Formats: sequence, structure tokens, C-alpha cells
Amino acid sequence: MKGAMLYGPRDIRFEERDDPKIIHSTDALIKVSAACVCGSDLWPYRGIQKITEPTPMGHEYCGIVEEVGSDVTSIKPGQFVIGSFFASDNTCPHCQAGYQSSCQHREFVTTAQASMLRVPLADGTLVATPEIPADDLLPSLLALSDVMGTGWFAAVAANVQPGKTAVVVGDGAVGLLGVLSAKQMGAGRIIAMSRHEPRQKLAREFGATDVVTERGDEGVARIKEMTSGIGADSVLECVGTQQSMMQAIGSIRPGGYVGYVGVPHGVALDGEALFFAHVHLHGGPAPVRRFLPELIDLVWSGKINPGKVFDMTLPLDQVAEGYRAMDERRAIKVLLRP
Repeated sequence: MKGAMLYGPRDIRFEERDDPKIIHSTDALIKVSAACVCGSDLWPYRGIQKITEPTPMGHEYCGIVEEVGSDVTSIKPGQFVIGSFFASDNTCPHCQAGYQSSCQHREFVTTAQASMLRVPLADGTLVATPEIPADDLLPSLLALSDVMGTGWFAAVAANVQPGKTAVVVGDGAVGLLGVLSAKQMGAGRIIAMSRHEPRQKLAREFGATDVVTERGDEGVARIKEMTSGIGADSVLECVGTQQSMMQAIGSIRPGGYVGYVGVPHGVALDGEALFFAHVHLHGGPAPVRRFLPELIDLVWSGKINPGKVFDMTLPLDQVAEGYRAMDERRAIKVLLRP
């Protein structure tokens, strides 16, 4: 089969890769119905996260089960399934506590930008939809594999509460779906921090009540001004830079919550400043598996449509153009169809 391979900075190739096979009795093979490019894929694509050899890409996926290992009991061929970017057994103590992305036996799924995919720990990782979905549901179901689940976790970690004020730092797919998540959780005021008009428009469609264009210290000052000098109750940090993290911490009220899900690059915190901020910090790789059943229900019933973050769709063999479009901010998120 063919799939995406990253050779170095801005060097994505679509080329022959070995067909995946059942390796362990707990594996499943999936025929990929849809995959996509993630904002976090841009870190290695831009050379900020170094790679030392040609690397298969892709960690967001949904599709039809083709084959399962002999020990797989909850998933069967013919089902349409969605899984997380971390495979998990869903039975270890960390999984039982709701942190499947820290599963004691976790494996990172990294080969999804291809027509076929091997998913380890299939029973604990994959969740089937009620039936084979209509084609128009594919974007929203694919979003659940990462960006919707990650935005949802940002809102959970930020303790978004009904009637309270939430700020979202970052207007990529995760940030926009953080807005949608905060809306679902009943936030009374949702302030999206964005400088890009198409993203501002989608943020408002997802439930943002206000848009702030300032960044850094100016952004913090604007949030304080809008909240009578108090700060927000919840901040969702969806970028992963030093500026975005400090902006999030600076925008929170004493006792408030920052949920951070942007993959950190160069982030360092001042312990003394943190001590006196009285801020709750919680985040990390989203335990998407915890939220998949609820999120599938919300999509299936038409209550949410996270697939709107996909503003470009390409054939899988044009994956390199998908990376370019996101790198150049011509697209929020690119959906790939094998």
C-alpha cells in the first residue's frame, strides 16, 4: 500500500509502505475511511521536532474493521470504528481512572495517513458506531479521533462550568473545538483569542460570545479589562508555546483553572510566579478514549458538528499539499480520503 512518509523538514512523500499485518492477537486491521493532517504534525514537518529517519505519519483515523486478532472480542470485521492516537488496554489502573493516554501498555498510533492501519490493543482502543455512517458524518466522526476529544479534554481540565467565563487560547482545530466543548458544557461567556477572520467566524458559529485579537501581555490586559479586572474562570490553552501558556496563566482569576493541551515546545514556568498565581493547571495528551462514547452519541444525534473544522478535503495521494496548506495557514484542517 501507499502512505505518507516524512523524510525531513517540509519533505512529505506519498510512497509504498509495507501492508500492515496482525502482529499481536490483540490487534485489529482497519480499512481507513478518512484520515487527516494534525496541527501537531507540523512540529516535525517544520523541523522543530527532529526526526532521524523517514517516518510514517498520521494519528487520526476512522474506518471499517477488516480483520481482528484471536483475542479481540468487542470489535468485529465490518464495523465502523474510531480510535484514539494512543492505543490503550482500557483496563489498567490509569485507564480505569480515565487517563487512557497514560495507559501502562499504551502505544502511539503513527501510521494512519494510509489506506490501511494496524491498531494495537483493539478492544481497549476502538469504539464502534451504531451502524455504518452516512458519508456526510465522516468529517465529524474523524474529528473525534483527536481534535474534538482534545478540545473536550481542554474544557474538562479547565473545569468549564455553566454560566461561567471561559477563554480559549489558540484558533486551530483544537482551539475551535475547545470553543464548541465549552458551549456544550454551558459556559455563559466564551472568549476566543484569534486574529484570523475565517477562524473567528467559525469560533462564533461554535459558540464564542467574544473575539480578542490581542496576544501576549496585550491579550492578558484585554481579558482582564473584559472581566472587570478579575480574570476568566477557565482558560483552554490549545497552542503549546511559551507565549500561549503565559497568556493562559495571566488571563485566569485566582483559583481558576487552565486546561492545557497544546503540545509544549520551549515552555518553562516560573515556580514563584506560579505559586502566587493560585492557578489550577491540568492537561497533557488528551485521554480521547474516555470521551469517545459520549462524543459519538453527540455527533450521531446531530447535537454537534465538529467536522466543520475541515475546510479542505484532498485525496490521500495529495497529502503533501495538505501539509503545505496547513503550514501556510491556507487551511484550518485538511481531511484526507484514501
